[in-house]
Amino acid sequence: MNKPPLHLDPRSALEALHQGAWLVDVREPHERARLAYAVQRCIPMPLSELERRHHELPRDAELVLACAAGGRSQQAMGYLLHHGHSKVRNLAGGMAAWMAHGLPVAVA
Repeated sequence: MNKPPLHLDPRSALEALHQGAWLVDVREPHERARLAYAVQRCIPMPLSELERRHHELPRDAELVLACAAGGRSQQAMGYLLHHGHSKVRNLAGGMAAWMAHGLPVAVA
């Protein structure tokens, strides 16, 4: 059986969210306040808080990690995989790629 890819393009990420995945936004609060992913299943958890709070994330659901450009969410993905989360994937390109694909955002 093939494993799902660790990195998702924005449209594949949106499809995963429609199928029940959670978006975990690892950007800082001030970044989310200016521009947010407009999705219903979103967990805001800044990378700076991940080590302390990762136990709050569901282990039985797929998690799509997202940030501004893909770097911090990739770090978060590695951390979660190392700490026993198996259903995690990274939104390649982050918010920049999300917007480039015309996907929904909320502007403050």
